[in-house]
Amino acid sequence: MEDKRFAILIDTDNISSKYISAIMDEMTKHGSVTYRRAYGDWTSTQAKGWKNKLMENSITPMQQFCNTVGKNATDSTLIIDAMDILYTGNVDGFCIVSSDGDFTRLAIRLRESGMSVIGMGEEKTPRSFRTACSQFTVLENLIDEDDEEMQAAAQEAAHEAAQGAGKGAGAKGKGRKAAAKKAGESKEESTSISKDVIESAIINIITENENKDKETGLGEIGSRLLNKYPDFDVRNYGYSLLSRFLEEIPSLKLVKNNTRINVELKENRESEDEIIDYIKTIVKFTGKKGMRVNELSNSVHRRYTEFKPKNYGYSQFTKFLQAIPELEIYGDMNARKVRFDEAD
Repeated sequence: MEDKRFAILIDTDNISSKYISAIMDEMTKHGSVTYRRAYGDWTSTQAKGWKNKLMENSITPMQQFCNTVGKNATDSTLIIDAMDILYTGNVDGFCIVSSDGDFTRLAIRLRESGMSVIGMGEEKTPRSFRTACSQFTVLENLIDEDDEEMQAAAQEAAHEAAQGAGKGAGAKGKGRKAAAKKAGESKEESTSISKDVIESAIINIITENENKDKETGLGEIGSRLLNKYPDFDVRNYGYSLLSRFLEEIPSLKLVKNNTRINVELKENRESEDEIIDYIKTIVKFTGKKGMRVNELSNSVHRRYTEFKPKNYGYSQFTKFLQAIPELEIYGDMNARKVRFDEAD
């Protein structure tokens, strides 16, 4: 099968040149790159780091002067070029490299035209642009951490030497580095999808397949997560393998069947009986007046922190309660209560 052809369009105003080699390597997974263009004002001192990188990677520099202060002319030029390339019919997809959310509408428009859109940006990239792409990759994940730390250490040492920094200044530099690292971790928490959300999505996939009497393979999990969350990448969570990432999720287990690896839910029958007994004890204590379902839910979650109704085949906590024959659910939707069924 012939490789898909991609146009790679780079917004140098929002991306560091240190990522370019990793970007080109990553694109080999998707197909061949036929258009290679980088957009920026090459007369600016900020573009200095990009100039050698362009020649090394055969990337065409697209000059755009900053005619008006505060206006980003680079964005407009990139968008116009993208649409021109789209109408040539010479590519199967685009790779837009930027951390700017202004390209969200462009990504949506290209996908509406049947194009694959690979997005690449730094951790600060807004989720609007991430989810507009067919797939999104965080650039920090593409650079080896050891290499990055060595580069940072070398730059810090050079800076201190140039400033004639002494011992105290060195400690101050380390403090700045630690603060920057902490800020980066905080940024990751705000932009990456939480593991709880990923776990819930996987449980839904497995439950759906079980209802169809189907097994759930490791490959299906990976592809369906990527379809739902274009910026999903196990490297965001410190893993290099999807299988290793899934092994760390408490509700899942991996089962090897010859050359195939299936993902299944862990059996929770013993703990389910224990949880049901706990629920019945609490509800019985409240007598005829019963108690609010949300209060009962909070109590169960405080005692059993890993409890999730979906792990037991129920979409909601209320459905879990309805399966307990001794209990009765009553009241309107906004104030549902549970009590022992008087008929029992």
